[in-house]
Parts: sequence; structure tokens; C-alpha cells
Amino acid sequence: MTTIIDGNAIADQIRDDVSDCTDRLASDGVTPGLATVLMSDDGASETYVSMKQQACAEIGIEGYHHEIDADEPAEELYDRIEELNEDPAVHGILVQMPVPDHVDKRTVLESIDPMKDVDGFHPENVGRLVAGNARYKPCTPHGVQKILAATGVETEGKDAVVVGRSDIVGKPMANLLIQYGEGGNATTTICHSRTRNLAERTRSADIVIAAAGVPQMIDGSMLSDGTVVIDVGINRVDADNEKGYELVGDVDFESAAEKASAITPVPGGVGPLTIAMLMYNTVKAASLQSGVAVDLP
Repeated sequence: MTTIIDGNAIADQIRDDVSDCTDRLASDGVTPGLATVLMSDDGASETYVSMKQQACAEIGIEGYHHEIDADEPAEELYDRIEELNEDPAVHGILVQMPVPDHVDKRTVLESIDPMKDVDGFHPENVGRLVAGNARYKPCTPHGVQKILAATGVETEGKDAVVVGRSDIVGKPMANLLIQYGEGGNATTTICHSRTRNLAERTRSADIVIAAAGVPQMIDGSMLSDGTVVIDVGINRVDADNEKGYELVGDVDFESAAEKASAITPVPGGVGPLTIAMLMYNTVKAASLQSGVAVDLP
């Protein structure tokens, strides 16, 4: 039988563990602080930020939210980041993407203090990840690692295919899978929009991680029996229902579930882990900056 992986249950356990760590920090007078910055009128971005702030409140992290009008000059955002870099109450900074076209994304990422970069996207933190000495693992790939571990999926010696090469998911995911140590040691292939014969690659894999942002691009015909399928995609497509749309992944769930030994649904799979690992990184940041040790799982 195919195991439908419950991302919510795994995320809840991680949040419980992180909450225990916030209690440990509190006993030494340290309250982890996460600042979210939104410079967008995008409704989805507003929803994501709200969910992150709610998660903070639930586990004892102090949330600080900053909104900047999307029409403001880029310098307004850069100045706000600098203020947050200097604020000792703020241990983690997250600028919600996307930012307006007149704001340079790379400048935004490079402006954040690497010690407060709880997304793990600053070049210094990317370099540490690649070198095998990560300070903060990017939230979604780290969440995928937690899903695989919680489901009892062994990565060592397995053939893994990552479909997608984004800086947010695809590249760091591949780096985590090839690292020496627990959750790594996989033989990993990165596929993307220029990959020839994608189905041949995915059919050869023990683990397929879909993160290309293309609705239902991978179906059962592209998988071998017993493959573990992790669907990172979340796409809004038209549907004949009250909302007028539905959320689907990068995997055609119904056909893939007939082949997979385990598979994540959309929603309810990887998504909850992304926020849980943001909380994880924020507490780790507070620990590193305060010098109060915590036992994060």
C-alpha cells in the first residue's frame, strides 16, 4: 500500500520540539525574535506572512512585522533591513518574496546579517551549506529531509532525482542529499526545463523530489514501482468549484500514488514543514546569538 505522508503531523512534532527550546531560552531570559518584512500587495504573500507570524505566537517566538508600500524606493527596504540587523531583539529576518521589480533581490539577500538570515539564502550561508557546514539550512529542503527521516526513508546509497533548480529549493535540496552524513549520501541528479528524456531520469530514481513549479508535470508513467515521491510544488489551477480554483502539486497525485511507496499530498505535505523549519531556524539563531545552548532535533 502507498503511504500518504502527513506533513501536518510531522510539522506538529517539530513545533513541539522547537517550543521546548523556546522554553529553555526563556529560562535564561532570551525570547527569540523574528522580523518579517513585506513589500508587496500580493494577497498570497500577505497570507504566507500571516501564517508565519501565527506560528511564532504559538511557540513563544516574538513576531515583528513590517510593511513597506510596494511603490516606495528600494532604499526604504534596505534601510529597514539595516535597522533590523542592529536590533538585538530581532534574531531572524525574513523578507517575503517576491519584491517589486525595482528592488534588486540579490541586494536584499546580501543586506541581511548572515547570522539573522533564517531563510539561509545569504551567500555566506549558501557557501557554508555547500561546504557541508551549514549554519541555517533553507527551510523547505530541510523540511523535506525531516519528512524522509520521519517516514523511515533511507537516503544513503539511493538514487535521488530533484526536478527543479531554483536557489530556494532545487539547488539546496540537491546539496543536502549529497552531503556526507545523516539524511545525505544519496547519488543525486538535478533535472530542469532543459533536461532531455525527463521520464527516463525519474523512472530510474528511488526518490523523486518535484520542485519545478509546473502543475502535475510528473505522473505515474514517469515513476517506477516503489518510488518515494516528495511534491514541493503548490500551484493554483482553474477548477469548477466555489472558489474557482484548486491547489495542485507538480505531481499528478492520483496516478503517482498508484506507483509510489510513499507520497506527499498537496496541500498537507511539504508546506507545513516549511514554516516549522523557519521556526527551527529562528530558535537556532537566538541560541547562536545569545550563547544559550538548546537541543534542537
